[in-house]
Amino acid sequence: MAEQSDEDKTESATPRRLEKAREEGQIVRSRELSSFALLSAGFFGVWGLSGPIGEHLQTMLRSALTFDHAKVFETRQMLIGAGAASHEGLAAVLPILALTGAAALLSPLALGGWQLSAKGLEPKFSRLNPVAGLGKIFSINGPIQLGMSLAKTLVVGGIGGTAIWNRREQVLALATQPLDTALANAAHLIAVCCGMTVAGLFVVAAMDVPYQIWSFHKKLRMTKEEVKREHKESEGDPHMKGRIRSQQRAAARRRMMTNVPKADVIVTNPTHFAVALQYTDGEMRAPRVVAKGVNLVAARIRELGREHNIPLLEAPPLARALYHNVDLDREIPGQLYGAVAEVLAWVYQLRRFKTEGGVAPTAPSDLDVPAELDKGGVSDDDAAEEATDTLGDDDNAQPGVSA
Repeated sequence: MAEQSDEDKTESATPRRLEKAREEGQIVRSRELSSFALLSAGFFGVWGLSGPIGEHLQTMLRSALTFDHAKVFETRQMLIGAGAASHEGLAAVLPILALTGAAALLSPLALGGWQLSAKGLEPKFSRLNPVAGLGKIFSINGPIQLGMSLAKTLVVGGIGGTAIWNRREQVLALATQPLDTALANAAHLIAVCCGMTVAGLFVVAAMDVPYQIWSFHKKLRMTKEEVKREHKESEGDPHMKGRIRSQQRAAARRRMMTNVPKADVIVTNPTHFAVALQYTDGEMRAPRVVAKGVNLVAARIRELGREHNIPLLEAPPLARALYHNVDLDREIPGQLYGAVAEVLAWVYQLRRFKTEGGVAPTAPSDLDVPAELDKGGVSDDDAAEEATDTLGDDDNAQPGVSA
């Protein structure tokens, strides 16, 4: 069953799966890379700081091996000497400790980065299951890890052994050399052998890092069903999303309807379209569409207009052009300035007639509307959207009228 399950997991891990694994403390790690970083930092630290380190060690040894008969029986002086020797020893190794510590902290950044997760510290009694442990040993990962360990031993041991064997004559010659010369040559031989060993660890790390990346992503692979389920959970049920969009449009329409009483004029088709325009001199650069709709929504806009004594003008080409080319709360385009200016002039004359009397103004007709802006009647998308939104309105809406 496990093999069949692994075979079914053919899909790469999704970003959400990777993020969840990271939260649980599962990230790419390579122990060989960390070992290489630590040994490299220690080797190059000793190589580069050999002068100061040697001076501190010489001071420590000189102080520790100097014999002063007058101070032999003074306990306090012995403690002072031990403290001074410890200080010199710490000063000698402190730079190396700092470099190796920095390498231990920075090496994880090369792969998965730092990750502090409390879930990784939670006790899991399943790890104590001997059957599961045997399963890991005899799984495909067990032989691979064994092979990597053997390869590391052979590579590092082979390089180190070869380096020493090729310099065996120099090692034997150290016994015939003066002390200072022998110490210098021995340090050089040790440095060369350590450097070649570090180079061998680089080879092992270069082999281990790609394998760890591949193994990590293989372990997080998903089946097609898991990908579909996760996509559904993240994106949501399509029916629910449609319902939410419908409710959002219905809420937006209700907000739009509150702007109808602020309009100066409503341009109609007269039945299919209705567009409410507002213009405030000195505050707006051009008239603005504050509400628009088709069919049932248009009927509701006209109804609100009559309730608030807003002039209604039947101008089918202009109503269609405004509906199709101007979004809500947007200014009208320059091509419609002339036609809308005639409409507003009629509105101002109508207001003066209602307050001062006189001859009633004639409603404008044959307005100049560019043919490319008049897109005809109600499209199927407009009708479908309104039908969906009407079904999504709340139960308090009037029958046949969109709220």
